[in-house]
Parts: sequence; structure tokens; C-alpha cells
Amino acid sequence: MDWAATAQELNRYLLLNSFPVGVKLVPRREELPAKTRTPRDLGVRLALCQLMSLARRYGWTLGVGREEHNCPLGSIIMGFEPAVPFYLEGNVAEGTYVATKEAGIRSEAALRRLDHAPDRWVVVGPLDRITFEPDVVVIHGHPAQMMRLIQAALYREGGAITSSFLGRGACSEEIAAPVLSGQCQLAMPCTGERMFAQTQDHEMAFGIPAARVAEVLEGLAGTHRLGIRYPITSFLRYEAAFPEKYRRLAEEFSRG
Repeated sequence: MDWAATAQELNRYLLLNSFPVGVKLVPRREELPAKTRTPRDLGVRLALCQLMSLARRYGWTLGVGREEHNCPLGSIIMGFEPAVPFYLEGNVAEGTYVATKEAGIRSEAALRRLDHAPDRWVVVGPLDRITFEPDVVVIHGHPAQMMRLIQAALYREGGAITSSFLGRGACSEEIAAPVLSGQCQLAMPCTGERMFAQTQDHEMAFGIPAARVAEVLEGLAGTHRLGIRYPITSFLRYEAAFPEKYRRLAEEFSRG
């Protein structure tokens, strides 16, 4: 697939203010594309969400693996680290996101995570510049742009987009869920992504499995032709009501 042309089409229909990002899981560091930056190159350990922001705002291609990743929860979600008992028993969520360990157990059970693969790396890059075949395309935008993507994803088959939201571990919703389900996922950037990756208050995300990107593009084009567009078309064919003095001014015209 021509990913540069795909990025151009996404921007044509959505007018995005950051690059769509291609995301690929690679089995080992040696399979990173040439010239891929890693956190070590930048002199700091980084969370995956920070790499996503660097990709979509700077236009960089970056990769991260177990030793250079700085978010313990994200490391479990991406399979860099195993889901250890301390995590599964609800200790991480308790006292921060939920009131009890029992609630934490339920929350961790609902969080989508990839299989444990300690040698795995995740590479991300702006869709118009990547040299690899992504597994997922992640698009950040505001709710109206997310609405257009939902409409596009449903254009061919109809039905509804089913997504789950936890308010934490956003890489689970943006990357792991589309990989595991093969379905599009509306995602809610979490507190960590907003704090450390500087995702803005108005932004949401949408994860598209690479195999479904062509279908979403077809849906964007098809619904656009039918008049469902972004920017949202305003209805302007109504008669405005003006202040009293404007009415009196109009009466003066008729006297002249």
C-alpha cells in the first residue's frame, strides 16, 4: 500500500493537525528500519506515548524495546514485561484509579495487552514517511474528526464501532486492541499520555488495523460524496432575527 498517498488522503478528508502514525511490532532490535532513532539516541528513557508524540509532531521514526522503555504499565501492555502477580492482583490500580484491589483486578483483566515477548520492539513513524509496513495506523484528532473516522469505518458494512475505555494505559486502546481484534478502536488518551506525551485536552485517538485502512479511506471518500464532511457543513439557510433598531432602520429605507 502507498502509505504516503494514504496519509495525503487522510489529511484531505480530516484536515489533521498532526501526522497519522504507522506502528509496527518487530521481533527484535535488529529488524528496526534503517535510521530509526531510539530513546538511547536521545539520552533518556521514554514511554511509548512520548514516541508517538515525537512521530506525529516532529515527523521522526523511532523504536523502543524493553530496556529503553520507561512506563511499567505500557511495558506489560506491549509485552516487553510479563503480567506479574503484583500487577494482576490489582495493586497498581488500587489507590490511584480504583478504590480496592478487587476493583483493580477487574480493571487489569479488562486491559488489552499483547503476549509476552521480551525481545519485541515497537517502531512508530509518520505515515507519509515510513519505510515499513505498519500493523496499525493511529490518528489523533478532536471528536468531530473521530466521528468522521467512525462513519468511514462503518460505510461498507454498517453496524457500530465497539470500543472499551479505561482512562489509563492508552497504548492498549490505540495499539494492542486493534492488533488483537483486527477491528478499528476509538481510544481515549490516558492521564500519562496527556501528562508526559503532551496530548491535548481536546484530543482523542483512533487505531486502524493496517488491513482495514483501505476500507476506511473508501468510507471517508464515500461519505464525503454523500455530503457528510469535515469541516462539518453548517446549515445557513434561515432568516436571522436582528435587534429592534435594525428593524426601525429597515423601515426608514421604505420611507425613502
